[in-house]
Amino acid sequence: MRRLHTSLCILACISLIGCKPSAASSADDTVVTAFLHRYFDTWSARDMDGYSRCFDESARIAYVAASGQVISQAKTDFIHGQKLAHEQAPTPMKEVPLEMKIQGDDKVKQAAVTWVLTKGSTKEQGTDFFTLKRDGADWKIVSLVFYGE
Repeated sequence: MRRLHTSLCILACISLIGCKPSAASSADDTVVTAFLHRYFDTWSARDMDGYSRCFDESARIAYVAASGQVISQAKTDFIHGQKLAHEQAPTPMKEVPLEMKIQGDDKVKQAAVTWVLTKGSTKEQGTDFFTLKRDGADWKIVSLVFYGE
């Protein structure tokens, strides 16, 4: 029995070593992290052209309301709504990522990002769930599902 336990421990260690992220995966995650910061920075700077470039042309964006209702839009309508939100805001808005969890491979990544949105003296937290596809050396958003708390 002891021999079986030792063998199982060795197999478990070998399998964990095999699951260790590769250097390429770590490098990709660094690029994805930079991409996600650019996404939040362009939005906060009201740079809707730069913000729009973060999305694939066929991207879908879904907002999950507190009631559970899902509002889904294509990229063009979503970007237009974001532009109007900035134009109509009584004070500049800024959204900053707090925590990022990234997983995936060299073709597709998923990221869960918690954020805080500041509107004057009001702060709101929420989460964005991204599905990204590789676009050359960079990434593009193909799907975004988000909610605020």
